[in-house]
Amino acid sequence: MLFIKRVYDEPSPEDGKRYLVDRLWPRGIAKEALRLDGWLKDLAPSNALRTWLHQDPARWGEFAPRYERELAAPDAAALAARIAAEAREGAVTLLYAARDRERNHALVLKEYLERLGAGA
Repeated sequence: MLFIKRVYDEPSPEDGKRYLVDRLWPRGIAKEALRLDGWLKDLAPSNALRTWLHQDPARWGEFAPRYERELAAPDAAALAARIAAEAREGAVTLLYAARDRERNHALVLKEYLERLGAGA
C-alpha cells in the first residue's frame, strides 16, 4: 500500500514506512521530531525542475512528464523500484512539505510508483 501525507500531518501506525521525498528539509520541523525511515532526496524533483515550477505554477501540466523523465534516470529508477517493492510488502507513506495537496510532486511520484506495481 502506498500513501502520501504532508510532513506536518500527525504520524499514524497505518503509515508503515515513512519516507521524506523532498529535496529540502521542511521548515519548522526538527529532524529529531520527524519519525522517518529515510530521506529520499534522489526521488525528489531536481532543484532546477523545482525552481522552474515555482517560477510559474501554470507550468503544472508540463511538470509531471519532466519529473518522470528525472525518475527514469538510473539511480532514481533503482530507488523507485526498491520503494515500489516495499509498498507491495506493506504500507509506505511518502512525506512532502508542499502546501498544495492537489498539485505537488508526491502525487506524481505516487502514480509513478503505482505504475511500477507499488501496492499491487
